Amino acid sequence: MAETKTHVILLACGSFNPITKGHIQMFERARDFLHKTGKYIVIGGIISPVHDSYGKQGLVSSRHRLSMCQLAVQNSDWIRVDPWECYQDTWQTTCSVLEHHRDLMKRVTGCILSNVNTPSVTPVIGQSLNQPTQPVYQNSNLSNKPTAVRILGKVGEGLSRMCCVRPNLQRVTFVDENANLGTVMRYEEIELRILLLCGSDLLESFCIPGLWNESDMEVIVGDFGIVVVPRDGVEPEQILNHSSLLRKYKNNILIVKDDSNHPMAVVSSTKSRLALQHGDGHVVDYLAQPVIDYVLKSQLYINTSG
Repeated sequence: MAETKTHVILLACGSFNPITKGHIQMFERARDFLHKTGKYIVIGGIISPVHDSYGKQGLVSSRHRLSMCQLAVQNSDWIRVDPWECYQDTWQTTCSVLEHHRDLMKRVTGCILSNVNTPSVTPVIGQSLNQPTQPVYQNSNLSNKPTAVRILGKVGEGLSRMCCVRPNLQRVTFVDENANLGTVMRYEEIELRILLLCGSDLLESFCIPGLWNESDMEVIVGDFGIVVVPRDGVEPEQILNHSSLLRKYKNNILIVKDDSNHPMAVVSSTKSRLALQHGDGHVVDYLAQPVIDYVLKSQLYINTSG
């Protein structure tokens, strides 16, 4: 029997001030690497820009950052922009953003999302935690057996509804049309996880005393897991040696090993802003043209430092 692959949604949190070609390339390279392992199927990517109250110097309004992110992924068929974090009353921790999307995925798919620490527990599509047993929809057609393809379609539809528009959580629901088929129906089983996508610089920040809440780190790395794309010459393997928590959960840290000879696009938003301020023609190497056009039209970063 073929080994069941884990279905993954990659979630990236950050300022995206502005979003760069390198940010998008991180998603692409992470997906390619995970697929090559033969253990994972990446079914979606989510970009979650930080709240305005994050307080970072030079951070432009989330209205602009969301618009730029949407322009950057407008031709992608799997990466979406989610505004939930920006629309909260205040800044949200990375941990709370991950937990929000995990809970929302439960509602959209109707399945139990497994933590990295419990890989033996395979979620069953249509099964919900602490839900009443009464049927939510009457359907006696056995040909409607749920399959991985059908449920991933549901996930795709859910991502489309959740992303690029302001979500109304009261309306994000999923009706399991096979809930009343009885024990004769065997549900298709898939394993679905949300993994934090980040660069090695974020991984390195885990080693700075007092910067991260210890319990949050435990949840992020221990319960969810992270996918790390090396950048700026920082070697992730060396970072692991400087943190007992990272060593403890090293099996939950997937480091992207890219054997291609293609150079990584510039990820740094700071370099992109400086190029914009100085009229540097190399900005086209950092930012997608629709993003550049938006920046110029909105007159962003012209006099912004940081």
